[in-house]
Amino acid sequence: MTDQAAASDLRPLLHSSLGRIRWGLMFLVIFVGLGAAAAHFASSLAEFVETPAAGQVGSTMVLSPEDRASLTETQGTQQKLSDDIAELTRHIEAQRGDLQAILDQLTTLTSRIDTLQIPAPGPSAPSAATLPPDKAVLSSVKKRIGRSKPQGPVSVGGAPLIAGPIGER
Repeated sequence: MTDQAAASDLRPLLHSSLGRIRWGLMFLVIFVGLGAAAAHFASSLAEFVETPAAGQVGSTMVLSPEDRASLTETQGTQQKLSDDIAELTRHIEAQRGDLQAILDQLTTLTSRIDTLQIPAPGPSAPSAATLPPDKAVLSSVKKRIGRSKPQGPVSVGGAPLIAGPIGER
């Protein structure tokens, strides 16, 4: 009985593993076939797309003497223009450096001007009480002279002034 029970248990296992093996072999055959087809296609595509090497192009191409002279002249002009562009680039870079140096100097000068315009906290102007008597008198006289009122007619609001007295009109 045990043999029959063991045999009955093995049959489903063998059938399921055989099915897996069949599927695995089928996928393997398909995969190998696709690989071979891709390799064949790639080699035929490479032959179709293949371009001649640079040496082959020069040997197969025949130029007339005028074309050769024109080609040589064009190459010389291209080289000259390339050199001119390189020189202009160096010149522009030098000017950028000069402009940057000028900008740095201008920034420094601006900061110095700003620091000079801000009044430095220092001793205030001496008052008349702390000055000697003769300097106190001079400072008060200077203040009075500096505040003198204008004599004569004064224009207010931009109106034109009449030079003579009111009665002479």
